[in-house]
Amino acid sequence: MKGPDAIAPALSLSAFLRALRERQSPAEFGLAAGARRRTPGLRREEVAQLCGLSVTWYTWIEQGRDVSVSASTLARLARGLRLSRAERSYLFEVGGKRDPERPGHRDDPPEEVLACVDAIDGPAYILDRTWGARRWNAKASRLFAGWLDADGEKNLLRYIFLRPEARTLILDWTSRARRVVAEFRAAVTAYSDDPDIRRLVEELRVGSPDFERCSKAASVRSIIRPWDCCTISRCRCLSRAGPTIG
Repeated sequence: MKGPDAIAPALSLSAFLRALRERQSPAEFGLAAGARRRTPGLRREEVAQLCGLSVTWYTWIEQGRDVSVSASTLARLARGLRLSRAERSYLFEVGGKRDPERPGHRDDPPEEVLACVDAIDGPAYILDRTWGARRWNAKASRLFAGWLDADGEKNLLRYIFLRPEARTLILDWTSRARRVVAEFRAAVTAYSDDPDIRRLVEELRVGSPDFERCSKAASVRSIIRPWDCCTISRCRCLSRAGPTIG
């Protein structure tokens, strides 16, 4: 998703690529170390050659310029630099793209995750990558009356921004709405090109001016970190006026 903070992922990608380049040993790639190397690791032109990119394009990416880096470019960088699985995953995360070689998301959370929700002594629920509730315990259903106990789909963002009754259920709706958008944007950084997420965001922008305002104002801060398939949230907030989402 593009936004006023779109330059931040580029800077993170820039720093990561530079660190990777500087720690590589030229000899491991069949390159002569040479006496004229003034900096550790590989030169930018060597990285570009190894990854099948132009020197100018790679330089712009490493400099953190506001350019659109495709998933295929990230895949070339991962292969050319011989990144480990963890390094490749992080490269795609800071690049804001889905790894084409990453296994598809399962629709259902694993049984051990479901068991965690049932075992929590308090209201708890699991959100998938589009923030639809996939599992919740009985206390959460009672607490979030109107959302988790209702029939039909149970997407948290649609409920907050498209259901009028949410404004009376949620204590301090404005502050909570801003926080939820910031959490969502941080959580989906690695899946920004996911068609389901794009459709959801477009629906919310069209259907709720408040979502658009919160999206522009939100500071991207990772409060809830996504798992590969879901996010689990534990909720404890109550008020005299009724339950709150928090």
